[in-house]
Amino acid sequence: MRYISTRGQAPALNFEDVLLAGLATDGGLYVPENLPRFTQEEIASWAGLPYHELAFRVMRPFVAGSIPDADFKKILEETYGVFAHSAVAPLRQLNGNEWVLELFHGPTLAFKDFALQLLGRLLDYVLEKRGERVVIVGATSGDTGSAAIEGCKHCENVDIFILHPHNRVSDVQRRQMTTIFGENIHNIAIEGNFDDCQEMVKASFADQGFLKGTRLVAVNSINWARIMAQIVYYFHAALQLGGPARSVAFSVPTGNFGDIFAGYLARNMGLPINQLIVATNRNDILHRFMSGNQYVKETLHATLSPSMDIMVSSNFERLLFDLHGRNGAAIAGLMDSFKQGGGFSVEQERWTEARKLFDSLAVDDAQTCETIAEVYEQTGEVLDPHTAIGVKAARECRRSLDIPMVILGTAHPVKFPDAVEKAGVGKALELPMHLTDLFERDERCTVLPNDLKAVQAFVSQHGNRGKPL
Repeated sequence: MRYISTRGQAPALNFEDVLLAGLATDGGLYVPENLPRFTQEEIASWAGLPYHELAFRVMRPFVAGSIPDADFKKILEETYGVFAHSAVAPLRQLNGNEWVLELFHGPTLAFKDFALQLLGRLLDYVLEKRGERVVIVGATSGDTGSAAIEGCKHCENVDIFILHPHNRVSDVQRRQMTTIFGENIHNIAIEGNFDDCQEMVKASFADQGFLKGTRLVAVNSINWARIMAQIVYYFHAALQLGGPARSVAFSVPTGNFGDIFAGYLARNMGLPINQLIVATNRNDILHRFMSGNQYVKETLHATLSPSMDIMVSSNFERLLFDLHGRNGAAIAGLMDSFKQGGGFSVEQERWTEARKLFDSLAVDDAQTCETIAEVYEQTGEVLDPHTAIGVKAARECRRSLDIPMVILGTAHPVKFPDAVEKAGVGKALELPMHLTDLFERDERCTVLPNDLKAVQAFVSQHGNRGKPL
């Protein structure tokens, strides 16, 4: 399997190199040169497989030529063996034909564990084989950071630096990052917003001179391995609900477009998906594109669903690449005009093509709380605010009541007590057993100004397990 850049000017890479590369050298994102496609009979034969075995079937083509089957199977069994539920991603029914896919049974209670538990093990495997050491600099709007730290904390050849916006993540999210200690773990609170953090990461990838010879690896959803891992649970959910003999629809809470892009890929790989709903909050750049062909940067707002408080959706470029017939020059031009002018529209026929599959809805905080309260009253289930946005969007945008609707349950509600409290849900939320002492643990975090040079100096000084790089 070879991977190419969405901007067409970077060399094609194999899986190992893509895992370590993050952004392509031309500023683009890597995608498979050719997407594997499964027959309906092949997909149907996977019904009833344990999650790690299904993951092997779905992801094997993506690592072909880089990781032997036996090694990859072992990595996957270890990855999903740490999840608290034996089904790994169980479905919970909300009403007759509406389901929540619970993606929060991993160590940090968020869907990002599916990819980042795998990413940490893949990095260990590849770096040990190559005899290399790398630095991770990642940005998080809440959940990626803790999942990345949890997934990479045992990696012998990785130093990890996670940037989060100071005072703009929930207490549980922050503590899940700042209470894990290790010589290779560094938490940085930036006096800015998530997009500031993300821009610093992108700038650091563009010019890595401050690392003095070591190289950066991405853990954000620009890393292809994260997208690859998320494809699996679309197949898993569909197989539970009669797929591939019947179509399934998905509503996906998304800010960076990575999770829903995985669903788009699952469909292109042969899974019958009738509809993908982009469910987002007040920071609605994706909704404005899907509903009106306007991809325009606007002011970032803090909301009750902070993991989607994102102004620019990094992975959207991957969809645009397909919509433009995989024309790298066209995407480079679009991204340049976005950088210069803060927005763009695409040709009508390309936007119409996207609308054949995608619908969207932006949900404000008041509607989010109403949905949490409504679902609790109907079912006794407490939703986190991101999943509630997914439910609201599913109910507003659904095309067919006959087709099962699956909402991706992206986080455990205990991570967002403020939203649950504002919704008026009286049920006491308890941390799972392995996190019961979270609020008693010591924290370690460094607050830095919104300044790229200050951050890069910190990374340079504290890398290599406390020895300057």
